[in-house]
Amino acid sequence: MTRQRGMAMITVLLVVAVVTVVCAGMIARQQLAIRSSANQLHARQALQYALGGEALARGMLQRDLRAGDPRTPVDHLGEAWARPLNNFPLDDGGELLVRIEDATSRFNLNALVRQGRVNEQSLQQFRRLLLRLQIEAPYAERLVDWLDKDQEPTGANGAEDNEYLLSQPPYRAANRAMVDVSELRLLAGMTEADYRRLLPYVSALPDDATLNVNTAGAMVLSSLADSLTPSVGEALVAARGKAGFQTLDAFLGQSALAGMGMQAQGLAVGSEYFRVTSEVHLGGRRQVLVSTLQRSNDGRVRVLSRDMGQGGLPPALLKEKDEE
Repeated sequence: MTRQRGMAMITVLLVVAVVTVVCAGMIARQQLAIRSSANQLHARQALQYALGGEALARGMLQRDLRAGDPRTPVDHLGEAWARPLNNFPLDDGGELLVRIEDATSRFNLNALVRQGRVNEQSLQQFRRLLLRLQIEAPYAERLVDWLDKDQEPTGANGAEDNEYLLSQPPYRAANRAMVDVSELRLLAGMTEADYRRLLPYVSALPDDATLNVNTAGAMVLSSLADSLTPSVGEALVAARGKAGFQTLDAFLGQSALAGMGMQAQGLAVGSEYFRVTSEVHLGGRRQVLVSTLQRSNDGRVRVLSRDMGQGGLPPALLKEKDEE
């Protein structure tokens, strides 16, 4: 009898242990499902907040256009859209950061090939930009081959499919306009260091996009002519003042440009394309949305692209915002 009671006790203990293990597993799975649902909810909320930041930027750009003459817009860094925006507090302790940049303040990589033909003016400008940045590799010729539709290498340093197919893994030249500047990493011989050096000065816009001399930095301005140096570019930045150049003639008439024979082609004092970075911090996670917007003279602002795979705002900028 004692032995039977002992066996019964062992059986009961085994049943209790099994039930305990099963219940613990169910609780763990339930907790995991709850956390997963919470993460998905925060991700969806963060995306909607980021889209709200994009909508805010669209509204600011529309108001900016209405404030001036839509037929001859003038955009400069003293306008409301170009100034740092305050952080927007969100529910549950989150925050939204929005930054608007003029995408036409940078050199447009797609301008090297326009309507299927090499744009010599833009080609020379890109070569000068590489020179100013002390980049010696012949990326200008390789970029032309990346953009044009033929399979003929440009000069001795060009690269078409015959070179890219030898890579591991093999791939082909795009033979079309760049969708994003990150495609530069695929150019033959492009190093991470050279890519990082170029990144702040280039964009990937439609090939007819103009360069806004009111928002371009000294390095980009110095690429407009052989005799222009970054120091002269700094002088041009200082000369435009808080309100910028109101006309291209005012820019081209600067004493620093005297005798250079610079043409107005490809230049402007207004902007059509903008880059909006919306960064959301919510529920211990971060959501970054980078949108490229096009603003036409009739006041319409449309979204050309959205990218959720980019990095957020620079840490230095985040620190500045926190200190304000």
